[in-house]
Amino acid sequence: MLIKKSRIDTFDDWVDMFHQWHADIGYPTELIGNDYTFETKLGDIESNEIEFGDYAGRPKWQKATDIPDQRVRDALTHLIEYQGDTEFASVEQQTNLLERAPTEVDLKNLIRINREEMRHGWQMAYVLVTYFGDDGKRQSRRLLERRASANTRLLDSFNQPVRNWLDFFTYTSFIDRDGKYQLNMLSRTAFAPLGHSILPMLQEEAYHLAQGNLGLMRIVKAGRIPTTVIQKYFNKWISTAFDLFGQDESSSAHWAYVWGLKGRYDEQLYDAPADMDKLNELSRATFFKEVSALVDALNHHVPKDQPRLTIPDDKFRRSIGNYAGKTYSITGKLLSQEEYGKHLKEVMPSDADDQSVINLEKEKGWILDANQK
Repeated sequence: MLIKKSRIDTFDDWVDMFHQWHADIGYPTELIGNDYTFETKLGDIESNEIEFGDYAGRPKWQKATDIPDQRVRDALTHLIEYQGDTEFASVEQQTNLLERAPTEVDLKNLIRINREEMRHGWQMAYVLVTYFGDDGKRQSRRLLERRASANTRLLDSFNQPVRNWLDFFTYTSFIDRDGKYQLNMLSRTAFAPLGHSILPMLQEEAYHLAQGNLGLMRIVKAGRIPTTVIQKYFNKWISTAFDLFGQDESSSAHWAYVWGLKGRYDEQLYDAPADMDKLNELSRATFFKEVSALVDALNHHVPKDQPRLTIPDDKFRRSIGNYAGKTYSITGKLLSQEEYGKHLKEVMPSDADDQSVINLEKEKGWILDANQK
């Protein structure tokens, strides 16, 4: 690890570390472009009053000393650190794809996605350094010290390799979509500086999701990769996306809601009180419904001689929650340990699948050009 600066006293110190991180992960910064400037962006918030939880109706907190309880402060910085960690991790996962983009448009899109994810991590570090003293500065440093390649990112989805462009488009369509949910649920937080940070991030994240879904559509329409192979990448990323919504019957989600830190997805649309023991389950179910519609749309373009794409059962390959470590199949059938081991080899991308897609990337026509219908 090449991070040399030993102490962060100011945000400028963190920025120096940010540039060291670029070098350490081997990111070709010349691709970012001289016309792009990393900066802190702040947007409007819907209300200056806390919108849900036990503090609802009180003024939103403008600084850390406004937060009424150390437990609330700790939970808040935990949420910010986790969000920032995912942003830098995704760049680390995708850097290897820069040299073999299928088109110039795809390369430009990947660079844009990467630099916006970097900016989102920058934004979370800004909040930590600016508002949370020495603890926040230590947390901001850790954002740049962990590595996806070393399996040290906080969430397992962000330690898994992204080996080819089918991998990337599937990741961006489904894992970044979870990111949209997390940002949406933080957007009405009781801590105003975080709320102001979220809107620009959500606006940028929408572009990432669109490119992921469009990329999958271009691959399906081209018809060069069998849907049996595409399905394996769906199994890989959708199953871990379910984990990103957290534990079932989560006490952390419960208290984050009680304290006004993290609401339901589209909190403003709810009239009924929250079932605070099922908050993560609600978000996961909403996500499932959304991605079901996306997969249905893709299936309209699957050739008749190919199997239709599906969403794996939410009990499959889970690492978090009630089904963690259980041996359920992609259809929700409980298997023996031996059967499950064989099943994983059949339904998850193998090294041979990864290499086959990489080899196909060298050929023309495996994916439609971005301007083709």
